[in-house]
Amino acid sequence: METSFIKEKIRSREYDLSIHAHNERQEEQITIEEIEKVLLKGDIIEKYPNDPRGESCLVAGIVSEKPLHVVCGMRGKRLLIITVYRPKPPVWIDYKTRAKELKKRE
Repeated sequence: METSFIKEKIRSREYDLSIHAHNERQEEQITIEEIEKVLLKGDIIEKYPNDPRGESCLVAGIVSEKPLHVVCGMRGKRLLIITVYRPKPPVWIDYKTRAKELKKRE
C-alpha cells in the first residue's frame, strides 16, 4: 500500500472506520479531522503485506502537537481505517520508533 492510494481515498472520502477504530477514536478523544490529517501528511512507518485480513500499514504523524498512529488497509476499492491510537511507552520510544524488545519477529 502506498501513500498516494491513501491520500487519494481520504481526499475523495472513500474510506470507512472499523468499529474498533471508532471505539478507540472515542476513547482517546481523536477526531476524524486528526485522522485525515495524519493520513494526508504522515509517513508510513510499518507495512504489513502478509496480514491475513489483507495488506495494511501503519501511518504516523503529529497533529496538534500530539503523535497519532493510524493503521489502515484496503477493503475492495475503499480504504479501511482499522485502528487509531496515540503511541506511548513502553511499546514506542517515540512516535516513529518501536521499542526493540517488542518488535515483531519476522
